Amino acid sequence: MDMPQPEDARRAARRAEDTARRAEDAAEEVAEHPVFEGLARAGFIVSGLVHLLIGAIALRIALGSGGEADQSGALRSIASAPGGPVLLWTGGVAMIALALWHVAEAWFGARQADGRADAAQHVVKTLGKAIVYAALASTALRFAIGSGSSSEQQTDSVTAALMTAPAGRLLVGVVALVIIGIGIYHVVAGVTRRFEKQLEGRRHRTVSRAVTVSGTAGYVAKGVALVAVGALFGWAAITADPDKAGGLDAALSTMASLPAGTVLLILVGVGLILFGVFSILRSRYADM
Repeated sequence: MDMPQPEDARRAARRAEDTARRAEDAAEEVAEHPVFEGLARAGFIVSGLVHLLIGAIALRIALGSGGEADQSGALRSIASAPGGPVLLWTGGVAMIALALWHVAEAWFGARQADGRADAAQHVVKTLGKAIVYAALASTALRFAIGSGSSSEQQTDSVTAALMTAPAGRLLVGVVALVIIGIGIYHVVAGVTRRFEKQLEGRRHRTVSRAVTVSGTAGYVAKGVALVAVGALFGWAAITADPDKAGGLDAALSTMASLPAGTVLLILVGVGLILFGVFSILRSRYADM
């Protein structure tokens, strides 16, 4: 059998490199296409609508009314409205586009980053957002076809599964710390107005006052809510009881039972509504 010649190997390597470059160029063209960009921006609007509803339900809980102040409660409200399933289908597709845009941004942004550390940080942060939007898209589409379930039930199931794994309580504790860390990040991003960097982008645009106010209050409120969710996961790990974990709805209901909890829950509810406003405004200002 004839052995491959060095020149043949070099040609094959060049062809593979050219193919990869063409695929990357095609992916970049798709990500920058006006239709795809429009769908991705619509994903911000859907996310904003969900946060508006969660905030409104949180206010209802604070004032003594019922409701599920989480994604499932918000999406169930949309599904029951006239034309709700159509809106959920549209929103689900938009959220998928937004998730895919973040995947593309993770790749292309990492290639432009200064050093491996910056590239790794960019990839982790951006892919994390892609996972969040993909999960929301999946939930929206399940409600669109009428098979949605309570977020609290899903959280309890996942926590119970983690508990049965080796070092399960430790895993749940790690999840708690991660959620608390994300919550603290949101609070810091709101207080320092770090989120504005995502909006000014390469064009160095000046964002409106409404974006600054809604973003600041919204990030802080969402951070507080996430810290509360993380605390419940931590309590589930300590007590080895997956039912203690709960989700956002359980965290806000627990918050309402604390001293001065009603006032705190009202502030969080208003903040989540403002985060929804910020997300909707972000659909215009986001650098894509």
